[in-house]
Amino acid sequence: MKTLKLIALGIVMFFASSTMHAQLSINVHLGTAPSWGPAGYASVDYYYLPDIESYYDIRASQFIYLSGGNWVRSRYLPRQYRNYDLDRGYKVVLNDYHGSRPYSNFRSNREKYYRGYKGRPQRSIGNRNEDHRDYDNRGNNGNNGNNGNRGDRGNNGREHGKH
Repeated sequence: MKTLKLIALGIVMFFASSTMHAQLSINVHLGTAPSWGPAGYASVDYYYLPDIESYYDIRASQFIYLSGGNWVRSRYLPRQYRNYDLDRGYKVVLNDYHGSRPYSNFRSNREKYYRGYKGRPQRSIGNRNEDHRDYDNRGNNGNNGNNGNRGDRGNNGREHGKH
């Protein structure tokens, strides 16, 4: 009887520790910048993605985009952008914006950071040791220098291969 109680207690402890571990790993990842985000920015809430005229909420891990005249929050990009390469796409770091509606500045962002806009080259968080030509933008102030186009570094805004 005592052995049965010990086995039951062991099973309960096993499941309890598994549950606690799962909760811990979920909490650790919330609010973490994605691997495709630009490296070198510690305190950021949102990115603006000019090529797809969308925002990314880092804390909620959600994309924010205009759909049918309304701003939608989703874990995934809309269907028309399912093949968009987040690693190579340019990200504007909105380090001067706090609140829950970054799209309140959408007209200004869209005008300043038009589709195809390229700024200073910058590496993605998930590709720190990609090559020896990575750029470091620690001295960058404002919303400049957030290019995730690893293959097109230093192209001064021109498409890859075109001069």
